[in-house]
Parts: sequence; C-alpha cells; structure tokens
Amino acid sequence: MKTILVTGGAGFIGSHLCEALLKKGSHVICLDNFFTGSQRNINHLMGNKDFEVARHDIIQPIVLEVDEIYNLACPASPKHYQFDPIKTLLTSTVGMFHMLGIAKRCRAKILQASTSEVYGNPAVHPQTEKYPGNVNMLGPRACYDEGKRVAETFMMDYHREHKIPIRIVRIFNTYGPNMAMDDGRVVSNFIVQALRNEPITIYGKGKQTRSFCFAADLVDGMITMMDNTIDFIGPVNLGNPHELTILELAEKIISLAGSTSKISFKPLPEDDPERRNPDISLAKEKLGWEPKVELDDGLRETISYFRRLLKN
Repeated sequence: MKTILVTGGAGFIGSHLCEALLKKGSHVICLDNFFTGSQRNINHLMGNKDFEVARHDIIQPIVLEVDEIYNLACPASPKHYQFDPIKTLLTSTVGMFHMLGIAKRCRAKILQASTSEVYGNPAVHPQTEKYPGNVNMLGPRACYDEGKRVAETFMMDYHREHKIPIRIVRIFNTYGPNMAMDDGRVVSNFIVQALRNEPITIYGKGKQTRSFCFAADLVDGMITMMDNTIDFIGPVNLGNPHELTILELAEKIISLAGSTSKISFKPLPEDDPERRNPDISLAKEKLGWEPKVELDDGLRETISYFRRLLKN
C-alpha cells in the first residue's frame, strides 16, 4: 500500500483527490492549514482507517515518510491569494522547497499542481506548454503567478540535480462540488448569485473567455500523470478546451438554476486575462487523457451542491 501525502487536501480539488486515492487503495495523509480548506470537504472520509489529517502549514518544515506527494497547497482564487500576497508567495516557494526536501529524503515521486496562470495574459491562443507566458511580475496577481513559476523551476532543478522523480501539471479553470461559497471564483460566484436570484456580477463586458473542467476529470488527469510509466514529467496542461465567454457562462447558469437573476457589469480588474484556453494535445498524446464531463452536466451537479449548502 502506498502512503501518499496530499498538501491542501481539505481544499476543493484536494478533497476530491484524497477520496479518489483512497478508492485506489492508498493510505492518504491530508495536510492542510485550513486557510481555504474546509473540514466539511473531508468529513465523509474521516472514518476510513487509511485516511489521516495533519493541520500544518507547509511554510514550516515537517518530517513525514511517504511514497508520493501531491502538492496542492496554495490559495487558488484571486480573492484568497491576494488576501496575504507574501504568504501566498512563500507557500509556493518555501513550501515547495520543504516538499521537495521530503521527496529527496524519501525518494518519493512528487507532483506539483501548477496553474494556467503561469501563462499570464497570453499573447498566443490556445496555450501550449512551450509558451513561456506573458506575466506582469509587478501586478496584484504576481504573488500567485510568479510563485507558481518559481515552484516549477524548483521542481526542474531538484529533478536535474538530485534525480527526484517529478510531475508538473498546469491546471486550468476547474469547478465542481466542494468549491467554497465565498472563494470569488467565477463559477461559484455565478451559481450562488443565481440561486439567490441576485444580480450576476460580470467584470468588464463579459467577452473574456475561459474554459471549465469538472473536478472529477481533473483529478483523473492528475492521477494518470502521477502514475504514468513513461517517465513523462511535464509540464502538461490539464483542462477542458471548450471555450466560452463569461457572459455565455452567466446566461447558462441562470438557465440551469431556474433563476430570475439579471446581469450586472462592473470594471475589469487589473491583469485579468482576456482569453484562457488549454491546448491539451500533449495530455492526449502522452497520457491518453481528455475531459469527459459535459459542461451542462457538471454545472447541474455543482448547482445541486450549492443549493444544498444554501439550505443548511
């Protein structure tokens, strides 16, 4: 039985990953400081003898014996990572250093949950893994963007210098159950506003585009990447290439939720990307992976999740 560490394991994606790894027969250590993670996301796992939880911040050193590490620890929504930008930067850098230290000592395989934000406001479309990005290193989003870029550099240098087995995935917009109601992400914002029949807040004119991957598809891609036997280390894009405008997303959610909400337009935040869409050719070629859940189906499940939350 593998012992697998999931940092950020009580978070939105981390909790789904913990559950999937337990189903595969692994012993899972969920490590989280619960800044954005929630006990509610992992309560249903607490009775499993192969699941343990450690309240810890990866900025501080920790000694663990593990076979694999999935490093997801870092606030992922602008609202949360801009709350304490220095802490965000330290999580992606010092925290990455500490996780690589565990990997080096245990000779453990480590996967870094990087992000499409490393591409910044892209000048090419869709984004391939070879694109170096267009990031404003001095802007309000830089604590997250540049922190994740440095984390990838750490991974590559530990791999080259210490022969650590690494995997790097770049996660594009993801949604699904276990999202926080107040995380400021577009899908959760729209769904909560729609269910409350409040105005749907769109920044700019809503013409900026995004693509949205259901959490179950993303977790499948992450595990497939970790388990690949061809020693493909990445980076690799994981996301759904189906692109739509933010306005189209709002209208779709209003319809699926049976809402009476109207659209409210507000000024566009600084450095908000105009287009964001993954080229997943490499994931298809190397991993045989592509998302399976249709957007409407995933949104229905997510709307049902938030509807239950709002009733409690």
